[in-house]
Amino acid sequence: MKLVTLVEDSQRDLSLGSEHGVSFYTETNEHKLLFDVGQTDLYALNASKLGIDINDVDTVVISHGHYDHGGGLEHFLSINDHATIYIQKTAFAELYSMRNLNEYSYIGLNQKLDRSRFLLFEGDLRIDEELMLFSRVENKDLFPTSNQTLYQKKGNQLIADNFDHEQNLLVNTNSGHVLFAGCAHKGIVNIINQAERIINGNKINAVFGGFHLISRYEEFEESKENIEKIAYLLQTKQIDKYYTGHCTGSIALTIMNGILHERLQRFYPGLQVEV
Repeated sequence: MKLVTLVEDSQRDLSLGSEHGVSFYTETNEHKLLFDVGQTDLYALNASKLGIDINDVDTVVISHGHYDHGGGLEHFLSINDHATIYIQKTAFAELYSMRNLNEYSYIGLNQKLDRSRFLLFEGDLRIDEELMLFSRVENKDLFPTSNQTLYQKKGNQLIADNFDHEQNLLVNTNSGHVLFAGCAHKGIVNIINQAERIINGNKINAVFGGFHLISRYEEFEESKENIEKIAYLLQTKQIDKYYTGHCTGSIALTIMNGILHERLQRFYPGLQVEV
């Protein structure tokens, strides 16, 4: 299985652009797949520079309803006329972020998108023997503190986002599974625990995704204690490698690197991994 990071916040190769967002391109035995599409057309620009033809993509998974993961959908629909786009029905809810005290910005998906190409569903879905989507996560431990600044609109009121629009992807390879989690709003440890239940003892080789351990507000920053607790729990897992970035944050990355060492790596545009 081949994986290429197309979009991430950081930049190493100056020929490739970066933006606040995530997009991964994956080639499996049966699929050419995009997991998230960032917030603009940057995923396609970087893909072209890396020799990847977006028109060959047959499957798109959008992890949740935030613009930095699904903002590139309008461009995708204009250049690829056949791929199936898998997304939770609730991902088109009106979603907001508190930018300043009592000031809220819309951070959801474009409500005017043509949804005829979308496979909208609720909960978990097995696409085929390779691909499994799941949004149901049983445990509720160590939810990211920064979730407290995120809301959804119900009627005329903003209420706390419950992230029922978030889903994760399990890819079954010849030697185990790879787990994709866009921002892990439900807690990366909880998501991994749920994935382990689903695959029932089979191995997870690698995890890709943001861990949402950073906030623009000091009072909602993840505590050092919680970051260390998460890292030590990840250390106990029989998972070879964790690839993270985007919303994990540099402070959390430094702390977690001190515990997980070479098992933790930051992803960046252009990173190519064979699993």
